[in-house]
Amino acid sequence: MADTLSPASPLTHVTPLLPELAARAAEMEAVRRLPADLAQKLAEAGVFRMVSPAAFGGLELSPREIVETTEAIAAANASAGWCAMIAATTALNAAYMAPEYAAEIYADPMTITGGVFAPMGRAVVEGDHYRVTGRWQWGSGSANCTWLCGGCTVWENGEMLRLPSGAPDARMMVFAASEAILHDTWHVMGLKGTGSGDIEVKDILVPRGRSVSLVADAPREAGALYKFPAFGLLALGVSAVALGNARGALDAFRDLATVKKSQGSAKTLAERQTMQAEFARCEAQWRAARAYLFAEIDRVWAIAKGEGAIPVGARADLRLACTHMTRTGADICRTLYDLGGGAALFEASDLQRRFRDAHAITQHIVTAPSTLELTGRVLFGLPTDAGMI
Repeated sequence: MADTLSPASPLTHVTPLLPELAARAAEMEAVRRLPADLAQKLAEAGVFRMVSPAAFGGLELSPREIVETTEAIAAANASAGWCAMIAATTALNAAYMAPEYAAEIYADPMTITGGVFAPMGRAVVEGDHYRVTGRWQWGSGSANCTWLCGGCTVWENGEMLRLPSGAPDARMMVFAASEAILHDTWHVMGLKGTGSGDIEVKDILVPRGRSVSLVADAPREAGALYKFPAFGLLALGVSAVALGNARGALDAFRDLATVKKSQGSAKTLAERQTMQAEFARCEAQWRAARAYLFAEIDRVWAIAKGEGAIPVGARADLRLACTHMTRTGADICRTLYDLGGGAALFEASDLQRRFRDAHAITQHIVTAPSTLELTGRVLFGLPTDAGMI
C-alpha cells in the first residue's frame, strides 16, 4: 500500500487505524513509546512522508493537509499524533540536504526519521565531514527510526563558527540510527507514549552533504511547501497535536456527561445548566482557535504558492496562531478535567490523560510562551531577529 498512495491519501488511509490508536493509549503509556507495529501501520499509511519531497517519493502535502492528518491522529491518541508529527516534520531535512543523501534516506517509503533540532551536540570540521559528538533530549519516536538527526554547533580550528548575525552556526547532523545510543530517560507526566528519551552519538563522521541548517541554508527543492516558513511548519505540527488532543477531550467529556450523575442527583452532568454552558464555551474556544489557525495557514500558503517572499509579519502571525492554539487546547483540557470531577482522576478516564498530554505539549519551544514575546516584538514594529520565525 505504501508505494501506491495518492498524494492526498494519508488521512484516508489512517482513518481506519484511529480506533486502534485510541484503544491502545494505555498500552502506549505503559511501554512509554509508540509500539513498532503501530509505527509500521502509520508508515504504510504514508503519514511519515507528508512533508518529504515528491522527488524522493514523498507526498509533499499542503500545510492544511498535514495539520488535518495530524489532528485526526492526535484526537485518537496524542502520543501517536506527536510521534507522527515529529517523524513527518523531520523529513523536511530532505528538501535541504544534498540530493544524493536525501535519496539514500528517503527512497524507501517505509523510512522513519526523527531527531532533535536543539544544538546540544558538537560538530568539528574534518575535511568533507563533520566529527560529531552529542547527546540530545526529547528524541520522540526514535526507537522506530532508521535515521536520526541532532543539532550541533560547528567548530573549526578550535573556534565555534558563527553566522553573520553573530548567532552560532548550528546545523543538524543526520546519521544512521545504528550509530546512536538510545537512553531510556522518558519518565514523565504527559505524552508518555512518545518514547522521547535521549539520543547520543560519540565521535561519528557525518558527510557535509548530510547536514542541514534551516536558518542558513536555502531549500534545494522548489515546491511551495519548502518556501513555507520552516519554523512555522514545525510550530504547526505541535499545534496540530494540541488541536486534536483538545478535540479528544471534548468528545470524552461529552460521552462522560451523558451518563454520569453527581452524587445525590437524578440528573446527568449533561442535563445541568452549568455544565451545558461550560461545555459550550469550551467548544466555542476550540472552534475559534482552530478557525484562526487555519486562516493563517491558508493566508501564508497562498503567499508561498506565489512569486514573492513571505513577509515577516505573516510568518509571525502564523506562529502566533500556533501558540494560541496550543495554549487554548491546554486551557480546554484543564476545564474539562475539572468538570469531570472525581471520575476524571482515574487512569481509565481519557480526561486525565488529555489534561496531562495538553500540558506536556505546551512545553515545546516552538509554541512556548517565549514565542509570544517574539511575535509581540513584530507586532510592535521593533527590530527583531526573524531567523527563527
